[in-house]
Amino acid sequence: MSATTATKSTTTSFASALNTAMSDAMENDPSVVVFGEDVGTLGGVFRITDGLTKRFGENRCFDTPLAESGIAGTAVGMAINGMRPVIEMQFDAFAYPSLEQIFSHIAKMANRTRGNVRLPIVIRIPYGGGVGGVEHHCDSSEAYYAHTPGLKVFTPATVADAYLMLREAIDSEDPVVFFEPKKLYWSKEAEDLSELRAEYESGTSSRRIGAEANAQIVREGTDVSIISYGPSVSTALKAAEATAEDGISAEVLDLRSIVPFDDAALQATVEKTGRAVVVAEAQGFASVASEITARIQERCFHSLSSPVLRVTGFDIPYPAPKLEEHHLPDVDRILDTLDELQWED
Repeated sequence: MSATTATKSTTTSFASALNTAMSDAMENDPSVVVFGEDVGTLGGVFRITDGLTKRFGENRCFDTPLAESGIAGTAVGMAINGMRPVIEMQFDAFAYPSLEQIFSHIAKMANRTRGNVRLPIVIRIPYGGGVGGVEHHCDSSEAYYAHTPGLKVFTPATVADAYLMLREAIDSEDPVVFFEPKKLYWSKEAEDLSELRAEYESGTSSRRIGAEANAQIVREGTDVSIISYGPSVSTALKAAEATAEDGISAEVLDLRSIVPFDDAALQATVEKTGRAVVVAEAQGFASVASEITARIQERCFHSLSSPVLRVTGFDIPYPAPKLEEHHLPDVDRILDTLDELQWED
């Protein structure tokens, strides 16, 4: 095998990792079904479900009417009757018509029935900007779901997590809202899907979402912690690389899971560095970034050498594509915020 062929065999796209995760789950469990708008014959607008209908048939991966509330409601009925639905909302803001079903039934059913009725539903939501989309196509709506008890909220930032976390979401007995950063769909990393499959199915993966393995340090540092998740992790890493040229060592924490939340990892990194900047695409007011900031202040106040700062989207409806680069957190905005920290001990 040539070096070129070997490299290609271990290079995997974010989209392919998601597709393979669903395919493997469907292969292992006949109760797993995938449905949503255009996910069948077309393979989804981003081609994430490409080939699933051909492989598993129209009863396992199929198209639905353009009715998000109906998609979610159908998933409820199927889950009550023993199925494990994986539904796609196509775009973040398209999910809003389904919120009544998600908030009133999917999130509450286990509590309502004292745990006797579980709804193992995965709600896949492509979200975030960076693709030149317009209004209703680039929202970051994670705070709505994180605020709703009864829902897990996952958002991968790497190819490995795209596979591992979606497999875990599908296997969960509780409903999971699975946020997929659209701008990462076409990114590629040196990952081997067969190795990821073996890691997950062995049951020994250290990357499982749980009390001790939610967040991960993706860059070690000593001077400041940059906390992020989903589409902003790659931006945070670029900012950390840039600030290293100025002699500032930035540690980057990828939260991976918003619910459940890894307070221990958050506390450990901030106590280590004494400074924190939270980066997220969503609007800053009443956001997940706000919650992270509050948790740092509550748990790490006496370790802080500077107030906790945030770099987020602005508190406006998502702007037109030509203005997107000004709205989203970028390296320059993060670096400017790092300059605002107090660096005198």
